[in-house]
Order: sequence, then structure tokens, then C-alpha cells
Amino acid sequence: MTDMSKIKGILVRFEEMATAGFAIAFHIRLTAPDFLFQTYPKEWIDTYSEKGYVMVDPIVRWGFTNTGHIRWSGLADLDDQNILEQSLKYGMVYGVAIATETGSSRSVAGFSHKDREFSDDEIATLEADVRALHDL
Repeated sequence: MTDMSKIKGILVRFEEMATAGFAIAFHIRLTAPDFLFQTYPKEWIDTYSEKGYVMVDPIVRWGFTNTGHIRWSGLADLDDQNILEQSLKYGMVYGVAIATETGSSRSVAGFSHKDREFSDDEIATLEADVRALHDL
């Protein structure tokens, strides 16, 4: 299987698992990623961009200082701009943040569900896939 086929396969799996969308910034150096994939609702992406939320987003803040995963419900202390609360009206009710790093390159991802928390098994799959895409 070619790298492009692997990438497409993983992205399809992300779309199936994250029913309310996802965003992944791969190989962030300084503040800009080499690759950015987003499937969150367009209205949320537009609002997020217009208000410049990236540097105060609790998912991004957590992802710049940690590796591994955390459910969005565990990010309340980092959400002083109420970004996760604002995302509720776009159907992004539950979620998980995942971050990985190799050398000086970091990738940060957020995955969301409308109606339930991600299971531990789902999080393990998402985390392994984020690492695989980071490595590819």
C-alpha cells in the first residue's frame, strides 16, 4: 500500500469515527503546520478563523505542551475564552485532543462527537493513527 493510500484510508477512518468533525495540524514548527486537515462545520471554521482562536484554543494550548490524549471535558482549566462551549452550537459536544512529537516537529488533533464521549478503544485507535500520519 502506498503512503498516499495509507493517508487516505486513515482520513476516511477519522471521518467515520469523528461524527462532528476533526481538525489536525501536522508538523507544526513555530506556529504554522505543514499540513492541515479540517472537517468541522464550515460555520465553526469561519468563526474560529475570524476570531483568531488558534492561540487560545484549549486543544492547541494543551497540544503544544503535552503528548498523548485528553478528553475535551478535561480541558476546562485551559478554556478561559469558552471556545469549547462556543463549539457546542455547531454540534461539537464531546471530543478528544491528541498530540504527538518527534524531534522538533509536533502534530495536534481534535476529534468531536455530537452525542457521546469517545471510548477508550476509539481513542487508542485515533492516537495510533495520528502518530502514523505524523510519521508518514
